[in-house]
Parts: sequence; C-alpha cells; structure tokens
Amino acid sequence: MVMIENVWLTYLAMSIGVINVCLMMGLLNSYLKTYKEIKSGFTIGLLYFTSLILIQNIFITLYLAIQLIIPPPDMFISELHEPVKPLLIINMIQLIALIILYSLTRK
Repeated sequence: MVMIENVWLTYLAMSIGVINVCLMMGLLNSYLKTYKEIKSGFTIGLLYFTSLILIQNIFITLYLAIQLIIPPPDMFISELHEPVKPLLIINMIQLIALIILYSLTRK
C-alpha cells in the first residue's frame, strides 16, 4: 500500500511540477518582452531568476518522471521514494508563489 500511495504522490508532485514549468515559461516570455521594451538591470535579474527556477523545476519534474518510468526493486521502494513528499510540498509552495507572481506580472 505504501508503494501505491507513493506512486499517486509522485504523479501529483510531477503534475504540479509541469504546471510550475508552464508558469515559469509564461513569466520568462513576459520578462523577455519587457526587456525588449525596457532594457534595465532589474529585468535582467528577473530573467536570470526565472531561468534558474525554471531549470530547477525541470530537474525536479524529470527526477519524478524517472522514478515512474524506472521503478526501483521492491526492497528499495521506501528509500528511493522518500523525497517524494518533500518535493510535493516544495512544488505546492512554488505553485502558490508562481501564481501570485504571474498574476502580478500580468497586471
């Protein structure tokens, strides 16, 4: 039963990670448009920040996807799936923060 719970948590964390990547791509696109109009150091900082967080989200999502594609042997399930809950929490917090940032950026 632990394995099934972890699989659903992995799918949930991965889904939230994909949403985060999409939001980050939207933010990156918005910041690029802004930079083309207003070439400021602050906008460059936003571009760097968004790019690094985007890379981090891509790596987390790929890590979770690899866990689903290549399941570990039964005896190692709990050890290899242990990071799923913290990654799920991190992805959920980032999702809330990105929704707020995205809505502020669109105004």
